[in-house]
Amino acid sequence: MRSVLLSAVVAAVLFSAAAQAQTLVATSNIIVRALDRSFDFTSDTTTSVRDSKVVLAARDDAASFVASQGQIRGAQLEAAIGTIRSRVPEAQGASDLVLAEAILAL
Repeated sequence: MRSVLLSAVVAAVLFSAAAQAQTLVATSNIIVRALDRSFDFTSDTTTSVRDSKVVLAARDDAASFVASQGQIRGAQLEAAIGTIRSRVPEAQGASDLVLAEAILAL
């Protein structure tokens, strides 16, 4: 009886972890696609998020943030996230982790 219960708990944990990973990937893909569409439709390169010096300077901070699961937050990343949220409406509700991954994907 105990092994059946333990097996059920392990299966539930694995299923939950897989579902969370798929949700994170899907959300990240949505934000990256939205950012890419925003970049494609921007005619003035000085206002493009992709060309923004603030966003480009935040790549190292974004990598540290993602690698530390959100524990390391740099000032450049904070500035870049603010810039992205102000310029891309789809990014308003995205988590900081998703936006950091989007910065790395640029």
